[in-house]
Amino acid sequence: MGEVYRLAELKDAQRLQDITYRAYAMIRELGLHWPAATADVALIEDNIASNECYVLEIDNSVQATVTLSKGEEIKTLTELPFVKWFAVNPDSRGKGYGGKLLDWVEENIILGKLGASAVTLATAQKHPWLVSMYERRGYEKFVELDPGNGDGIMVLMRKKLADPTTSI
Repeated sequence: MGEVYRLAELKDAQRLQDITYRAYAMIRELGLHWPAATADVALIEDNIASNECYVLEIDNSVQATVTLSKGEEIKTLTELPFVKWFAVNPDSRGKGYGGKLLDWVEENIILGKLGASAVTLATAQKHPWLVSMYERRGYEKFVELDPGNGDGIMVLMRKKLADPTTSI
């Protein structure tokens, strides 16, 4: 099985839109106002062009995607790298592809390339399994806030990537 970890390209936008839309079905059902949940191809292309959008390809087929934000929107809460728009092809759930991609981005990009000792992300407290999934991956809650947009409590989570004695 050929695994390739790489930056997304504009030619990937249609496939990423399909994967993300299907993967974010529960987000829409919960009424969360996440841009990725209803992104059209143009918004996916903007995400690819404006951020570092990574994909995991298995045998030349994109199976998972995650974005490392380059935007300033999160800088009011944390200076640490921020991941968003994480999605796994629903047809491949349970195969570990999402975890492999997150591990690769955390180890090779955030720790290796950027030299950051930790990473952050945000998720909704009302989602039935996302908080616990990220906790199993080593993320810890560090801020809870209500953005006032109807999403309820959003949880900012942080994961230490370097030696646990290193301050972050």
